[in-house]
Amino acid sequence: MNYRISTEPDARLRIDKWLWAARFFKTRSLAADAIEKGRIRVGGVHVKPARDVRVGELIEIEIDRMVWQVTVLGLCEVRGPATVAQTLYAETAESRVRRQQELERRKTFREPAATLHGRPTKRDRRIIDKLAGED
Repeated sequence: MNYRISTEPDARLRIDKWLWAARFFKTRSLAADAIEKGRIRVGGVHVKPARDVRVGELIEIEIDRMVWQVTVLGLCEVRGPATVAQTLYAETAESRVRRQQELERRKTFREPAATLHGRPTKRDRRIIDKLAGED
């Protein structure tokens, strides 16, 4: 299949369609939902799904508390393989460092309640109430 990638500065594409084609989201509706929830910013400003994105714009994408800062390098109307999708954007060095730090933090993070199993016992409940300041 022919994936025509437009790199012309005057080319435009809806941001929800671009996010889908660049494989940040599995469907356009998921991309539109993320935009509506304010997880996508273009130039630091929250946008609507119908907003046009152009080559050279800086987009901030928040997925599962991970923030990607990418510069748009190309526009494509169709969703292609990952190798084609990765040519549509370039991640900033600062963003790459922050994402790596977040991945390391997630690897070493231990859930505080991981050692608890089941409901608290009567003794546990008394300790919880005492710590909470209830008598």
